[in-house]
Amino acid sequence: MMDFVNTFLNFAAPPFTFITLYFMLPPFQIIKFFMSIFSSIFPEDVSGKVVLITGASSGIGEYLAYEYAKRGACLVLSARREGSLNEVAELCIELGSPKTIVVPVDVAKVEDCRRIVDATITHFGRLDHLVNNAGIVGVGQFDELKDVTRMRPVMDINFWGSVYMTRFAIPYLKNTRGKIVALSSSASWMPVPRESFYNASKAALLAFFETLRVELGTDIKITIVTPGIIESEFTKGKVWTESGMKVDQDLRDVQVNLIPVGTVEGTAKSIVRSICRGDRYVTVPAWFKVTYFLEMLCPEVLEWSYRLMFLTSTDNTPTGAIGKHMVDFPGAKAMLYPPGIQSPDIKTR
Repeated sequence: MMDFVNTFLNFAAPPFTFITLYFMLPPFQIIKFFMSIFSSIFPEDVSGKVVLITGASSGIGEYLAYEYAKRGACLVLSARREGSLNEVAELCIELGSPKTIVVPVDVAKVEDCRRIVDATITHFGRLDHLVNNAGIVGVGQFDELKDVTRMRPVMDINFWGSVYMTRFAIPYLKNTRGKIVALSSSASWMPVPRESFYNASKAALLAFFETLRVELGTDIKITIVTPGIIESEFTKGKVWTESGMKVDQDLRDVQVNLIPVGTVEGTAKSIVRSICRGDRYVTVPAWFKVTYFLEMLCPEVLEWSYRLMFLTSTDNTPTGAIGKHMVDFPGAKAMLYPPGIQSPDIKTR
């Protein structure tokens, strides 16, 4: 009996899928198109609303704070570096934020996450947007790691930090019918060599918040952000390795390779614009969406390209990778990398 059912389903599934797409997809896309026009004309006004941003001391998180500040939002900024947070907060006030507070925390610690949400409610009495941005990039070829547990901070910060923050924030976001913003990554579908833990953490974020969107329904809106390679401390060379955090621009050149790096300012503008429109997903830069279709339609081509450019080496070391040699051609970095990441200087306080 089961054989008959399976045979029938295998026979019926393709035409059923075709009919469903033929009749349902066009009207659905038309409805989405008109809804997107409406939300673009009437975006959310965040003036006076309370926005909590993790990882706000540098990179995308810092510039998201500036974009929200320009729109008049009250801000709660968190990261581990209090000095850098204070500098960002001062500029946010100058840009138009009526009130910005700083709460230094480590999102890998559950009690720290509870503390920042409590501090937000104590100070402002409400929470409208939670922006889960904090993250680190872990680099190391899996079969060469001596102790895989040394890579645990990548998952603790990137995934569990967002989970903790979201759990404590949900009751208050329900009260304001607020929004959650999850900074996943194009790495959630791109099999970048030496970044297996980072890729996994971002894929976990994507799956988690897609599921949460179903569970929460219309109570809280969720925007999932999947940036490509963007100007940040990682693209300056700051990475987590088995031996700890370090700044290594040669290793950066290997991992970024020949992929053009997007500017952080333009990225932040696009993200906040999409959040205020209520977009479910945003990929920046927009052209990076093509990598998703490459992965879906011809994964073998993508895998072959990565092996060639990232793993094929002239001297059996990462820095001997073919892609690294091509990046070192005169003028290549100036064309591919923004001026802001040419220096290895990283905020330290």
